[in-house]
Amino acid sequence: MTQNAKIPFVDLVSLHRAIEPELLQVCKRVIETAGFIGGPEVEGLEKEFAQFCEAEYCVGVNSGTDALRFALTAAGVQPGDIVITVPNTFIATTEAISQAGARPDFVDIDPITFNIDSRKLQSYLETQCVFDAKTGRCIQKALNQPVTAIVPVHLFGQMADMDPILELAEKYHLIVIEDACQAHGAEYFSKKQNRWLKAGSVGRAAAFSFYPGKNLGACGEGGAITTNDPEVARRSAVLRDHGSAKKYYHEVEGYNGRLDSIQAGMLRIKLKHLADWNEQRRAAARIYDELLKPMKGSVSAPTQASYSKAVYHLYVVRTPFRDELQKHLTNAGIGTGIHYPVPLHLQKAYSAMAWAKGDFPEAEGAAEQILSLPMFAGLTLDQQKLVTEAISEFAASFATR
Repeated sequence: MTQNAKIPFVDLVSLHRAIEPELLQVCKRVIETAGFIGGPEVEGLEKEFAQFCEAEYCVGVNSGTDALRFALTAAGVQPGDIVITVPNTFIATTEAISQAGARPDFVDIDPITFNIDSRKLQSYLETQCVFDAKTGRCIQKALNQPVTAIVPVHLFGQMADMDPILELAEKYHLIVIEDACQAHGAEYFSKKQNRWLKAGSVGRAAAFSFYPGKNLGACGEGGAITTNDPEVARRSAVLRDHGSAKKYYHEVEGYNGRLDSIQAGMLRIKLKHLADWNEQRRAAARIYDELLKPMKGSVSAPTQASYSKAVYHLYVVRTPFRDELQKHLTNAGIGTGIHYPVPLHLQKAYSAMAWAKGDFPEAEGAAEQILSLPMFAGLTLDQQKLVTEAISEFAASFATR
């Protein structure tokens, strides 16, 4: 192993260098027209991203967090409601729920895909809730509050198993809002519909982040809501602009959640490349899978479910020696990440809640053992070989201890 090898966790410099003239032209065009907020760049992105996601509508906003917050509110989540999600996600998921006035509650994950376990979701609804057929409301018994929505997180670029989630939502009259912030272009095969569905087209609405490191990332902050519901789209557009559909006429109190024109224009340029970039990530994932096969006993590659076409926003391995492996890779000049080291139910921010260690053992176990390897469009075979050689060296040295 070459000790001075430098392999970044993500390489945004090379990606942007290849399209720099087009990106700079966006800046020039916006500056010349002074159309900094809204206008044709934002409208163009909304149209094109909706088409990419195979959704009817798209509303550009200033972050993935606002996208989820606005989508929840626009879809009908009310203050005092409970919204179900998973504890192994970035805190933005639960921040959006709380900022919409609701209370997050958790269901544990499938340890294979790291996404919400639909069987545990069913158990939660059957054992911890009571459904009032007269009112059509599902009440969480311990808190005596209505459960009104589910936010399945399509973690690491792989969609959750949506068919059973949607069936449970229909049975219990729940809203489904996809957290697709890591899943731009991911697909799910619905047996019920007998076809592939794109992330962002399955639930009542979906939230996307355009944070720079995403598969489709802005050169700053950005986000979007996709939906097939015209009223959800309209309400989301009102919420992002101070509650206004017409300047100075305010239907409700809203937010300053607009997407600026320069970011929208840059995203339009990058969207043209997204399908190819996703294929590069998939190809890199297949190479990692093959290179890691000999180390299956000590380092496990991620599993792509049969219903899934993942886009590998992250390539996450699992090992009981995670911290030692990360240190070894760091010393070898290889960048890594941990997504996420502390499940949300154990975060200090939620210490006032009733959650405790042991409540969600699968999420807790994953948090102690997962490690994200370098993954980005343009990752080379030679770079991947260096990464897996370093992992092999580590596994061999650990086996002799």
